[in-house]
Amino acid sequence: MRAPNGLLAAGGDLAVHRLLYAYEHAIFPWFDTGQPILWWSPNPRCILRPDDLHLARRFRRAVRNASFRISFNKVFEDVIAACGGARKTGTATWITREMVSAYSELHSGGWAHSVEVWRDEQLVGGLYGVAIGRAFFGESMFSRVNNASKVAVLALCRQLLEHGFVVLDCQVPSPHLMSLGAVLMPRAEFAGLLQSVCSPRTRCAAWPEAPFDAELLVDAR
Repeated sequence: MRAPNGLLAAGGDLAVHRLLYAYEHAIFPWFDTGQPILWWSPNPRCILRPDDLHLARRFRRAVRNASFRISFNKVFEDVIAACGGARKTGTATWITREMVSAYSELHSGGWAHSVEVWRDEQLVGGLYGVAIGRAFFGESMFSRVNNASKVAVLALCRQLLEHGFVVLDCQVPSPHLMSLGAVLMPRAEFAGLLQSVCSPRTRCAAWPEAPFDAELLVDAR
């Protein structure tokens, strides 16, 4: 569909098998409270190749002075709850109770993952999404202090590069994402890419067990 861009269908459910199938075919759910489940595949698609992440010099300096620590998959439900205040449309909160339940189930099954950014033992930023094969489908991020969401993206991209991931799906563009190096890809090209990188349908289990200093990420670049 042209208006709204990418709306494919309404209805169904958020069962694990349906969500995995949707992601593998360049489709994701996005709907507000009181609406039916809406399924989207916008054209073009906003994507970030992990090796193309752009970091400004001032950001590197800020991270070195911020005392951030990074963890993975330690407080998934806290991250998705914090992201519940994020907005994709600017008009309504879109992470409904149904979405929280569905993605928590994906997390329990080893498909959904979170990146957490801490300072002084407080959760100050993070993101979550779904990993299938060599693709990571970003769902939402949040930031309570300057640069925390950028640090989460940086930590995720480092992890994706280490394990041979090809693409980080950002779904829809924003100035924030484009400043980090995201680009627009035609939907047909993106769907074709997923056919190769999501097959076979495998989980990624190689996430860091222990928290670490974010300063290590900028010093390694």
